[in-house]
Amino acid sequence: MSPVLGRSAVAVTPLGYGASSIGNLYRKVPDEQATAAVDAAWAAGVRYFDTAPHYGVGLSERRLGRALAGHPRAEFCVSTKVGRLLVDNPDGGSDLDNGFDTEATMRRVWDFTADGVRRSLDASLARLGLDRVDLVLLHDPEESPEPEVALRQAYPALDELRRQGVVGAIGVGSKDPDTLIRFAVETDVDVLMVAGRYTLLEQPALDGVLPAAGRRGVSVLNVGVFNSGLLAVEWPDETRPYEYGTVPEAVLRRAQRIATVCRRHGVTLPQAALAFAGAHPAVASVVVGAARPAHVTRSADWFAAPPPAQLWTELVAEGLLREEAPVPS
Repeated sequence: MSPVLGRSAVAVTPLGYGASSIGNLYRKVPDEQATAAVDAAWAAGVRYFDTAPHYGVGLSERRLGRALAGHPRAEFCVSTKVGRLLVDNPDGGSDLDNGFDTEATMRRVWDFTADGVRRSLDASLARLGLDRVDLVLLHDPEESPEPEVALRQAYPALDELRRQGVVGAIGVGSKDPDTLIRFAVETDVDVLMVAGRYTLLEQPALDGVLPAAGRRGVSVLNVGVFNSGLLAVEWPDETRPYEYGTVPEAVLRRAQRIATVCRRHGVTLPQAALAFAGAHPAVASVVVGAARPAHVTRSADWFAAPPPAQLWTELVAEGLLREEAPVPS
């Protein structure tokens, strides 16, 4: 591990593993396959792993904890999230309405109170089988019924846990630029987890989020860099998801134009997407999830093989990439 998060002592690897997929995101994943996916990430040199109670109502945390149990604790970094507290759900049923193909033995309750933060973290530690996590993130505060509670209660609670040494670093994860900027400016978080707002396809975070992070010494964890799957294949088509829904025609055409330029330079679209996602100096880690070991290995191989410089020059010339966006050197 090398990049250090904010002013903390917590270090991450440039490529991280996002464990939402092993929470049965959209489809069931066998236990042994989930373990194999985490093992593949470890074999590829990944030592930063991100999860959340939301992912499969606790399934992701349980599986990640079991998969990491055989590795030395000092050698890896784990982050989880707070804000969605899990409580018993006697009605059961499927959790597919929330995107996870698993039994809903628990249900989510928004809770950004100080007590909710502590209860959520304690429950996460139990599911992970760990005595500590390195990083705790406020999860999508803008989606809760009372977003201000996250700023006025949850953040101070995390700040106190950081001062006590219970957690090493704290932050916020969101796809909303205004939320990310506000936490960067009004708090002393170590990390912004930027979800789908700084990708090869579109870079709205370049306008406010990343400059604010740079000014405040806040590290960025870049997630959702394939735009929910649109950029995860060599040639995107109308069957690929975008923003977890149907891709608009104009967005698809732009993605295909980028893919065409990539082909001219002998690289794949996802390879270019991964390289670009980690090039901004504020980005400490690019976090990518997959449920299949082969897909994990493939992403690591792409990440290790940056495209030629001429690719970025042509994308800028074609109006497909902002000229001021940093590119890999």
